[in-house]
Amino acid sequence: MTNIGLIAIGAGIAVFTGVGAGLGMGIATGKAVEAVARQPEANSKINALLILGLALTESTAIYGFVTALVMIFTMGK
Repeated sequence: MTNIGLIAIGAGIAVFTGVGAGLGMGIATGKAVEAVARQPEANSKINALLILGLALTESTAIYGFVTALVMIFTMGK
């Protein structure tokens, strides 16, 4: 017998990774804008690194979401 309430709490914590990812993406974007404002000639390098960092950060949020879905649909039986 599984406890649905505990599974729901675990899934909620797993989805909470999206909050951390959102904060990280916001901070990174702000720092990139500051860097471009200081050195406009380095715009292309800064953008390339920013996009790479944002992709890696977004993958963390996606992993948390997928983990929550797996918990709900496989452990709830």
